[in-house]
Amino acid sequence: MLEWMHDKSVTQNLRSDFSSKSMEDAESFILWSLEDKNNLNLAIASDEDEYMGTVSLKNIEDGSAEFAITVRAGAMGRGYSWFGMESIIEKAFDEMGLESVYWCVSRNNERAVRFYDKHNFHEALDIPDQVLARYKGVEKLKWYSVLKGDEFNVRESVSGCKVLHIKTIPTVNAGELSFFEGKREIPFDIKRIYYISKVPEGVRRGFHAHKKLKQLLFCPYGRIQLILENGHGREEIELSDPSIAVVIEECTWREMLWLQKDSVLCVAASDYYTPEDYIRDYEEFHRYISKS
Repeated sequence: MLEWMHDKSVTQNLRSDFSSKSMEDAESFILWSLEDKNNLNLAIASDEDEYMGTVSLKNIEDGSAEFAITVRAGAMGRGYSWFGMESIIEKAFDEMGLESVYWCVSRNNERAVRFYDKHNFHEALDIPDQVLARYKGVEKLKWYSVLKGDEFNVRESVSGCKVLHIKTIPTVNAGELSFFEGKREIPFDIKRIYYISKVPEGVRRGFHAHKKLKQLLFCPYGRIQLILENGHGREEIELSDPSIAVVIEECTWREMLWLQKDSVLCVAASDYYTPEDYIRDYEEFHRYISKS
């Protein structure tokens, strides 16, 4: 915790001055959090139980709470921010019975604004007066909110690639069965299926594009960050739900980051393995799509 408090790249857009905090301050905060009834502070940890950041619900009252999160620089871009946010918002509604969660960031904090916008959170205008009063005099704030019952992070596409919701049949106390069929759920015949497994957490794979090959990617077990780039831009999506897949139909650079060890990535492809179809050089990829 003290690491990010003294890291200007993390704290430069935060309201509080953390640079003067000591180890004693961090320890006092942890002990205070255990007894505090109006605020919930939870640690975000890796599978190896390494501290990655803190996620909070502050000023819990009248059915609402204010969300806050801070992660270490080394945890950024690895899925921990979204994992912590999604987990505590679900806890707010499902376990604590809250009706709404609010938060704000400085409009100058481009990294945070990009993160929330990417996950389909929209700017909120109807913020309760008692919440706004806590930020009196602070300018250039962008407010967000989630209400109970809202479906957040429901995406239809990533970098122009369709996000497919695989048909899933649940059975009480016996799990779920998910299935898809070529030419029905996906827009191509399947000629090849392969999967990647036994990958340690934190490892990146991919780093290539295909000229013609079409693919369906999904993660039946674990958590994998999928980064895609093409003429539509560069975006990322976390694959952690077996019923969510991404269809790639155009030349797209892809990178896959394993957020959880032993996660499995499955791929259904439109053609057999053809080495000539690969583009493995990033600069060559940009030259190729610029001519397309």
